[in-house]
Amino acid sequence: MAKDLAKEIGYIYIDSGAMYRSVTLFCIENSLFTPDGEVDAEELKKRIGEINISFQLNEKTSKPETFLNGVNVESRIRTMEVSSKVSPVAALGFVREALVRQQQEMGRNKGIVMDGRDIGTVVFPDAELKIFVTASAEIRAKRRYDELLEKGQEVSFEEILKNVKERDMIDQNRAVSPLRKADDAIVLDNSNMSISEQKSWLMNEFEKAANV
Repeated sequence: MAKDLAKEIGYIYIDSGAMYRSVTLFCIENSLFTPDGEVDAEELKKRIGEINISFQLNEKTSKPETFLNGVNVESRIRTMEVSSKVSPVAALGFVREALVRQQQEMGRNKGIVMDGRDIGTVVFPDAELKIFVTASAEIRAKRRYDELLEKGQEVSFEEILKNVKERDMIDQNRAVSPLRKADDAIVLDNSNMSISEQKSWLMNEFEKAANV
């Protein structure tokens, strides 16, 4: 949704969730998770400065892709292994502080569309347009399930649904930047909307905010 809007209006798209997934992948690849799945926060804090995340446009697909320290990790950060570990990493205050600084720098010159769970409340509290998108856990899990199947990954719907519910619970109750709707955000429940209906609704809200 955010990618499509950015493409339509000629803005830069930034996937903040991909940034937290990239940090999680860094932790996996550098053995910063304990055998019981806990992240070694002390070691990650020492190494957070080694993590450089950027986005580059794929000329063939016209879609942005995520790079971790110069390496394209777009497909690797979308796996269930990363999904199951990202919330505890994203809950760490020093991780959020580091990535929020990067995100705010990216948005310094405006002209961006950014999605994420704390964009309207923490990263850009003064954004001209804030959309709080929601749908039932079952709907979101089905969409994720279909997306991963399309990419050729063997996944379990029940596992994805469990992960979606767990991430919601963790993100809504974390001490730092919890998931919540900004007071001035417009709610969009797209549970029963088609993609074309969603696009039309969003473009209408953008045009009102931009006085187009």
